[in-house]
Amino acid sequence: MTTETNISFDKNSIEALSKKNNEPAWFAELRQSALVSTSELPLPKPDKTKIDSWNFTNFNQHQIDSNRIADFAAIPSEIMALVDTDTDTHNLMIQQNNTMTYCALSSEASEQGVILTGILEALHDYPELVQKYYMTGTSADRIQVDSHKLAALNTALLNGGVFVYVPRNIVVKEPIQVIFAVDHAETSLFNHAIIVAEDFAQCTYVENNISLVASAGTVANLITEVHIGAGAHVTYGAVDTLDKNMTTFVHRTAFVGRDGKIEWALGLMNDGNTISENITLLEGDGSFADTKSVVVGRGVQKQNFTTKVIHTGQQSEGFILKHGVMKDEASAIFNGIGYIKHGATKSNAQQTSRVLMLNKKARGDANPILLIDEDDVVAGHAASVGRVDEMQLYYLMSRGISRQEAERLIIHGFLAPVVNELPVDQVRKQLVDVIEKKVMQ
Repeated sequence: MTTETNISFDKNSIEALSKKNNEPAWFAELRQSALVSTSELPLPKPDKTKIDSWNFTNFNQHQIDSNRIADFAAIPSEIMALVDTDTDTHNLMIQQNNTMTYCALSSEASEQGVILTGILEALHDYPELVQKYYMTGTSADRIQVDSHKLAALNTALLNGGVFVYVPRNIVVKEPIQVIFAVDHAETSLFNHAIIVAEDFAQCTYVENNISLVASAGTVANLITEVHIGAGAHVTYGAVDTLDKNMTTFVHRTAFVGRDGKIEWALGLMNDGNTISENITLLEGDGSFADTKSVVVGRGVQKQNFTTKVIHTGQQSEGFILKHGVMKDEASAIFNGIGYIKHGATKSNAQQTSRVLMLNKKARGDANPILLIDEDDVVAGHAASVGRVDEMQLYYLMSRGISRQEAERLIIHGFLAPVVNELPVDQVRKQLVDVIEKKVMQ
């Protein structure tokens, strides 16, 4: 079944959406207030990228229901290709279009109180727990419903996402994998993901956002919140490969408590216009963040990537490493921001961004920024933007290698220092395959 919309959402249509999902009163009210905010709030203002004419609201269908998958063996082959088959047990959730079609959790994790379910299902089954973590806090650095128009739209039009909860002291041994697959041309994604690791908990979370069909020209609005308690550790891997006709806004934030740790491993491979924000708030003393990102742009797409680590805890450490390749007429802005606030003594902020341009019309811009409000700290940055070395190409081609194959080898070599360091094997394998396809097409 499909719910038609002309993006003329009003109070009644949002109320009907809440009733259909059997949502708790607090979230139904939050949807309504977010709807009002969408007409009042401005769009975000990514540095050096004008997005006023980008499509963030024009789509024909808001809710596309897909068939449930009876068992693991019935998972479609194109989705099964993404599933980690190296383990006998699978902590796996699949969302096809706007429906959670499959969800399975190992018996061990389930008995330990771990939760893995769709966000709409969690609002019904665990409303108080979701309310505790959904865009909570008053800090200006935290994503809020009223942060900007796109954040408000995500709440007002929420139609998918995931909720993961790992209780205190629990270690989830097998990775938790979530696949958001688009196999209908008019699918719009307004996903919200919440991953919670309470004090001293550990888990690895792997996410895929993938288009399996060409988009009719629609929208992906994706927000993720990762809550990491004291002494907890989350490894977060993601590979995004959404269609060139889909405009994408993706915001991922982590809140890290005392001695907590997050490792980001991100393959940002969308083919359409994209804004990507990755923000880590090192709120606890001794907290740690390591962010590794790989990007390949092609065609005429425009992209803006902002990676920001904010230090408020003492002796906190934040590392940013980004490598990007632009080909054809693609352009991208890479913003890296290390912000050590007053009071975050003995903290360490480091970042490196490198961009390789393959064609004359390709554009890349790396902007390293350090904001330091404290004296007793360590901070540093490095950035480079350049074109393919023609001497390297000549050397390879003189050995009988075609220009296309020579460029392929150079690209893999350029991205390898990041790809090889990604902490999630599955993400690393998928990225190599995606890079190969994007480079050779």
